[in-house]
Amino acid sequence: MPLLDPTTWQSRPLRGDEYTVTEPATGEGLGTLTLAAAEDVATAARTARAAQSEWARAPHFVRAAVLRRAGDLFAAHADELRDWIVRESGSIPGKADFELHVAAQECYEAAALASRPTGQVLPSEAPRLSYTRRVPVGVVGVIAPFNAPLILSIRSVAPALALGNGVVLKPDPRTAVCGGLALEAVFAEAGLPEGLLQVVPGGPEAGQALVADPLVPVVSFTGSTAAGRAVGEAAGRHLKRAHLELGGNSALVVLEDADLDAVISTAAWGSFFHQGQICMTTGRHLVHASLYEEYVERLAAKADSLAVGDPHREQVHLGPIIDDAQLAKIRGLVESSTANGAKLAAGGTHERLFYRPTVLAGVDDTTPAYAQEVFGPVAPVRSFGTLDEAAALAATGPYGLSLGIVTRDTARGLALAERIPTGIVHINDQTVNDEAVAPFGGTAASGTGARFGGEANLDAFTDLRWTTVRGDVAGYPF
Repeated sequence: MPLLDPTTWQSRPLRGDEYTVTEPATGEGLGTLTLAAAEDVATAARTARAAQSEWARAPHFVRAAVLRRAGDLFAAHADELRDWIVRESGSIPGKADFELHVAAQECYEAAALASRPTGQVLPSEAPRLSYTRRVPVGVVGVIAPFNAPLILSIRSVAPALALGNGVVLKPDPRTAVCGGLALEAVFAEAGLPEGLLQVVPGGPEAGQALVADPLVPVVSFTGSTAAGRAVGEAAGRHLKRAHLELGGNSALVVLEDADLDAVISTAAWGSFFHQGQICMTTGRHLVHASLYEEYVERLAAKADSLAVGDPHREQVHLGPIIDDAQLAKIRGLVESSTANGAKLAAGGTHERLFYRPTVLAGVDDTTPAYAQEVFGPVAPVRSFGTLDEAAALAATGPYGLSLGIVTRDTARGLALAERIPTGIVHINDQTVNDEAVAPFGGTAASGTGARFGGEANLDAFTDLRWTTVRGDVAGYPF
């Protein structure tokens, strides 16, 4: 029996517009759903809050068991969920399998959170027991994007639930099934008590309602920097925490001792994986002048060799861009870059939503596709002469998410990384990496720091409470 049936996949009626779930590769409708209106978000928050108190009081092993079963179910339903990720988000099957693997691992890691020591015994000036304890915040609002819909939902949903919270999840409507309804179905089968996880697919109106709702003290947002600024400002007005994982324009720095036979595959993966629609995508290739010409030539040849097409029906390296609006943005940035003097070494063309992997040479600070986040399969390449120049170029710009450095001298690579402010660093690897056990987050315009993974989840989804206990009632001068 399928986990997701389009005739029954929404467990509660919503009052927004009807929405057609569309396969970007073909334009084919895969089903319909109803989007959430603002009043639906308020109802979802009340429902989650009503269910949360009992869930928070449940023994840690009960919560952990639900999370472990959910992890197992992502594997048990992998064939069905893989098809949804491929068809709804335009992912190649390998990327869909990666999402399913990470989703399971996020659940297993979250299960371990349920029994983590969550406080400290403190010294006190008074004759009393003094200690801290982590307590659930209540209801966590999660706003997730389209590009890695399962990962970018589950990495907040799983730890928030494990730590005793209810969750209201608003997936992007373009990936409402694999980024929202799939999680709801998995957790229902795993035995999560009814009402704790509320899925409200919708657009900006639903997101604004979620951020403003008084029953939602913490919001976990993943998306563009522009939208993240609006979420952060609104959260500040309502005096609630907002964890923001935003855009990037990450650099891959290739030093003069790099092995080009090895690095070209790494570089291509960093820029072209999932059509470049990843916040960590390698958006700037900074290459030592002694390797620059050969690097451009070989990266362009690699780009030309990659197959682009329908990932559900063909064996391809890249699938479709998510929609026409994103395609227009990519196309506009590439065209304005070549008009500004950049050389098109590969790509720059498309058929419908299938955009060829593109390499741009001769870029500088004024090249739009170099200076801005493209969110598409575009690799701008720029040369440098010295380590000082490489450090300055990599550190320039508003973002600070991920950084890759390729060198045979790893100590030199680490020393260079210390000079470049960024939330994530990979030596001898490209910029796109994710593991459930690792903290994740960026600095500056890329977000508010590491808010996912390990200890960061405790900070994100609990409050720290101070408690004291005396044997006798305290006495005071009056």
